[in-house]
Amino acid sequence: MFSHIMVGVTDFERALAFYRPVLDALGIAFRFQEPGRPWAGWQSSPDPRPLFLIGRPHDQQPHHPGNGQMVAFLAASRAQVDHVHALALRHGGRCEGPPGLRPEYHAHYYGAYFRDPEGNKLCVACHQAE
Repeated sequence: MFSHIMVGVTDFERALAFYRPVLDALGIAFRFQEPGRPWAGWQSSPDPRPLFLIGRPHDQQPHHPGNGQMVAFLAASRAQVDHVHALALRHGGRCEGPPGLRPEYHAHYYGAYFRDPEGNKLCVACHQAE
């Protein structure tokens, strides 16, 4: 469905320091970094796409997080949701909803919500029963 997902950032180094440990904890492979641009990308597995990218907006204007936009990462377990949420907060993220069941989505939906240091809303979710 997706080729890539790009999340804008203003402070690239701060964003990279946030995303590297968070995505590592989800097992998402780091693919590249170009500090001069600046941007960085992670790739899916087993296929190389979709990519998840962070970087300065192409027009070089300041980044502004959108209202109602969110990127949700798939977790393999509820414990992984808990771990990634805590890790995100330790690396400058802000809680938007602690880990827990959200039965209004479906019976086994276990998710956590947070914002990165730039204000972009993210989620990590597990859809499996305990």
